[in-house]
Amino acid sequence: MVRLRPVRTRSGLAALLVAVMYVLHQDIWLWRTPALVVFGILPIGLFYHAAYTLATSLLLWLLIRLIWPSHLEREIGHGAPR
Repeated sequence: MVRLRPVRTRSGLAALLVAVMYVLHQDIWLWRTPALVVFGILPIGLFYHAAYTLATSLLLWLLIRLIWPSHLEREIGHGAPR
C-alpha cells in the first residue's frame, strides 16, 4: 500500500476544496427560482452569496492554518515553527 505524505495529501484536499467552492460560486440553481425571501426581507440570491462569502472566508483561514509554508516565516525570523 502506498502512503502519501501528509503535506501532499493536505495540498490535494485544499485543491479539491477550492474547486468545490468554485463550482458552488456558479449558483445556476437559483437563476430560475421565483422570488424567495429569507428572514422575510433578504432575497435568496443575496443570502446565498452572503453564506458563500462566509464559507470562503472560513476556507481561506483553514488553508492558511493547514498548508501555509512555515519555512517562509522562519526565514525572516517571525513566528515559531508549528
